[in-house]
Amino acid sequence: MGSGGGFLPVVVMVALNVVAAVMVTLVKVAMDRGLDPLVLVTLQQLTAALFLGPIALLREGKSRPKMTLEIFAYLLASAALGAALRQYMIFVALRYTTATFVTAFSNVAPVLTFLLAAATRSETLHLRTGTGAAKLAGTLVSLAGAMVLTFYKGAMVLTHHAPHHDHQYSPAAAASESSRRWTLGTVAILGNCVCLSCWFLLHGRLAKKYPYVYSCNAFMSTFSFLQVAAVGLCAKRSLAAWLITDKFQILTVLYAGVVACGVSFVLLTWCIEKRGAVFVAAFVPVVQIIVSVIDFTVLHESLYLGSVLGSVLVIGGLYLLLWGKRKEALQQPPKAAQHDTEQGQQQQQQVQLQP
Repeated sequence: MGSGGGFLPVVVMVALNVVAAVMVTLVKVAMDRGLDPLVLVTLQQLTAALFLGPIALLREGKSRPKMTLEIFAYLLASAALGAALRQYMIFVALRYTTATFVTAFSNVAPVLTFLLAAATRSETLHLRTGTGAAKLAGTLVSLAGAMVLTFYKGAMVLTHHAPHHDHQYSPAAAASESSRRWTLGTVAILGNCVCLSCWFLLHGRLAKKYPYVYSCNAFMSTFSFLQVAAVGLCAKRSLAAWLITDKFQILTVLYAGVVACGVSFVLLTWCIEKRGAVFVAAFVPVVQIIVSVIDFTVLHESLYLGSVLGSVLVIGGLYLLLWGKRKEALQQPPKAAQHDTEQGQQQQQQVQLQP
């Protein structure tokens, strides 16, 4: 893709966030028109597998090693956490809440990843240093924002002049039903964040054992399709539930599978290789900004004070955490220089021990 310098990685990341925002909007509208989340994630993973399979075969078919039982187990677990469960939960959350709420709450995923990494000692946390304190403070602020998003809705900040009313319920029943659906959506998006955080840690180990980007993602899409399809066929035995005739729903499935899963993963991997994971994570809130605009102007959703306050806290805490990680990375010497320093110290000790 050429040089990684200049503004090209920035342009690519902005484009990827636009792709993600459009997918969230398309999925929200498609499910409002009757598309089931289980059917959507099944067809999405099938489309991604069909798209990435030939590419992986052409680019890595001759170089990749034979599949081992350990790699197979890693791929199965990665497919379940990173694609099947995660995608299904985010689609359920979109069905019961708003696109703005889902993208705002998704910003908690990097914070949960840090907490899991610290718990498993994959990430260091030195509280006596400024960077360690910043990482801890950012984590606490983001979690506080998540609590605000979950438990506080607040007053309506922006709304359209002709809001939609459901005349099927009385005001009390409608409020109770809305609260129940919102709680279910919140649990679903929290589950999505937990799955994504676990997948980050698992995928980091998988990448070291099986460093073949196209093949890895193609296998994951295939395995996740088989996993979700097995559950879906048991839950929905009617063939009519799997036949999609609506053109908009077909477009959503193709877009979510080919563009949002296939192409986006390749470009995202390129950005991580060029600028690192911290650079990529810094663009996470951009999706929320784009989705919020689309949510209000296209989907005509209202914006509440709790979403605004919670989003500010989550994004502020995320950037404080990323700042601490960035400063900590800059303070650490490169591995090669660190190795040379240790080797020099060992040689100096040997010289001093000589008579």
